[in-house]
Amino acid sequence: MITFLTSAWRAGLRSRSIQGILILGAVLVGVAYLSASFSPRQPRTVALDVGLSGLRITLILFALFWVQELVGREIERRTVLFSLTYPVARGNYVLGRYFGVVGLLALAAMLMGLLLWLAVLTTGGEYEQSFVVAAGAPYWITVFGLWVDAAVVAAFALWLSTFSTVPMLPLALGLAFAAGGKSLGAVAEYLAKGADGDPELMRFAPFINAIQWILPDLSRLDWRAWPMYGLAPEALAVVLGLVLAASYVAVLLSLAVITFSRRDFQ
Repeated sequence: MITFLTSAWRAGLRSRSIQGILILGAVLVGVAYLSASFSPRQPRTVALDVGLSGLRITLILFALFWVQELVGREIERRTVLFSLTYPVARGNYVLGRYFGVVGLLALAAMLMGLLLWLAVLTTGGEYEQSFVVAAGAPYWITVFGLWVDAAVVAAFALWLSTFSTVPMLPLALGLAFAAGGKSLGAVAEYLAKGADGDPELMRFAPFINAIQWILPDLSRLDWRAWPMYGLAPEALAVVLGLVLAASYVAVLLSLAVITFSRRDFQ
């Protein structure tokens, strides 16, 4: 597995992905910095909110891109057969590629998180806003949550890549998975509170409740209220969110290993 992990790292670092990280990081900093001008009273809070949203989207795109590049494209071009000549189980290839992608995502999260951190600290000048942005541990813990979010999406895309015969299917469904997982919690909470008395919307409540058994609630991994407003999440909620993400990743990786091991590449 280590062999496939290191080869994934080398392939990822040799590609233009690092250049993309730097470019997107610069764009992220610029957008976050400029967004602060729309709120003269809370410039750093607005910059941080916009920046974290951009960071999540960027990490998810990188996760899908790297899975497609390091797994999907190898399967499509049949170059994966060279990797399968090693006297190791096929599951080692799947796990090695996944942890390689997760490592690349960690590097991207640290680089773009650092650029966003610098952008937030330089906005607003000497203006003292009522809510002081917590740019220390709360900020980096929030970035960690976004990295875990992207790792879950990467596991889902990897599973799709092990059986998909359509190159763009993991990318398209991966984006839908990320969007659905992020909004699922808010929609379920809204319906649980009665949907403002709208009976038409309440008809979807059983459907949403059923989806909650299939899709993970990725909104549990978004803790931006902590660095933005000092509202620390409950420790139990954080632990449950991480356990949910880890469990979902474990299930998806198990499915990916089983599917890939049974796939016929002839």
